[in-house]
Amino acid sequence: MSTKRIEPLIRRTHRAAVELRKASDKQVKSALLSLAGSLEEQGAALLRANAKDVARQDPGSPRTDRLLLNEMRLKAIAQSIRKVSRLPDPSGKLLDSRTLANGLKVEKRAVPLGVVGAIYESRPNVTFDIAALCLRSRNGCLLKGSQEAADTNRAAMVLIKKALKTAGIHPDCVTLLPPEREVVQELFTATRWVDVLIPRGSDALIRYVRSNSLVPVIETGAGVCHVYVEKEADLDKAVAIVVNAKVSRPSVCNSMDTLLVDRAVAGKLLRRLRAPLESYGVEVFADAEAARALKGYPMLKRARAEDYAREFLSLKCAVKVVKDIDEALEHIATYSTKHSEAIVSRNKMQCERFLAEVDAAAVYANASTRFTDGEELGLGAEIGISTQKLHARGPFALEKLVTEKWVIRGTGQIRE
Repeated sequence: MSTKRIEPLIRRTHRAAVELRKASDKQVKSALLSLAGSLEEQGAALLRANAKDVARQDPGSPRTDRLLLNEMRLKAIAQSIRKVSRLPDPSGKLLDSRTLANGLKVEKRAVPLGVVGAIYESRPNVTFDIAALCLRSRNGCLLKGSQEAADTNRAAMVLIKKALKTAGIHPDCVTLLPPEREVVQELFTATRWVDVLIPRGSDALIRYVRSNSLVPVIETGAGVCHVYVEKEADLDKAVAIVVNAKVSRPSVCNSMDTLLVDRAVAGKLLRRLRAPLESYGVEVFADAEAARALKGYPMLKRARAEDYAREFLSLKCAVKVVKDIDEALEHIATYSTKHSEAIVSRNKMQCERFLAEVDAAAVYANASTRFTDGEELGLGAEIGISTQKLHARGPFALEKLVTEKWVIRGTGQIRE
């Protein structure tokens, strides 16, 4: 494949992004509402395309669940887009204003990043999420989905382009790039036309983009997420939180990978967890102490050190018994990818210590890690969960798709 193949697409998106900044707020909202409506009213073609993609996958692969669309998921995507349409446009917001002693009038305003390139795997809902967020924040976007979701993404773009045209917005402001892997090489060097790249997917994908791109990268990191059940935990709540964090949607980055349980309650908790975990078919990788408490569990394996560093993305989890909160914090510091970490305890002091000391994008006391999501936290859709510390951390949602511009108005002042 010629590396020049996508340059015309990139340049057209760059030009269309300038036009998007001139569109009225009414036009932007109209495009989003039109897209949401078409998902609910004309989603059959999208589901047919998705069925073709799903049929090519291994049914047992975690990617299959992430790839799958159905009527319920389409409705959820449409609702999310409507929520984005109701959020205030973050671009153009006045952040600071002052008049200097020399008469210069100085303003700091939020402005769009420009053109956002997204590289992602499997999940076709990301196509809609990023398109909606970039449109609302007046950024052009380049979408590089995976080969696994190629048919679904092409069908999605038909709906997106139609909504843009209906609202009178240049359709090139949202562009789907070819699914072949080779095209990312040109994205990596398109520093004149692309302002930021955002990889969303496996740790391997994120590391590859970070290591090779000349365009600035904002990481949406992989999750190795822990739930720590402290000795003063309400065990009924602990069981509910652990089960929810593991099984509600195991293929996503905010699902629990490792359960840490205080030795004082390990036997009681693990015995109570056996039935619900077994009913969902959860494979457990346990240390020696946890394995004794789970003896006879049909899907039990002994944990190796590397199991505690795994993002399982499936119905598997590691379990480790710790002597106290100090050992739990040490384990999390060693293995966490700084995504989402939770403690379950009735001891407020221990909860506050955990929240203060754990270095992660999202920390929880007495709640499931599954809430690390822009939609759940009231931010609307998200591009991903950022685990880095510059520009954005946590749900990378609408308010992070802007940067700053200094605007200075004078009357002829010169610097002495």
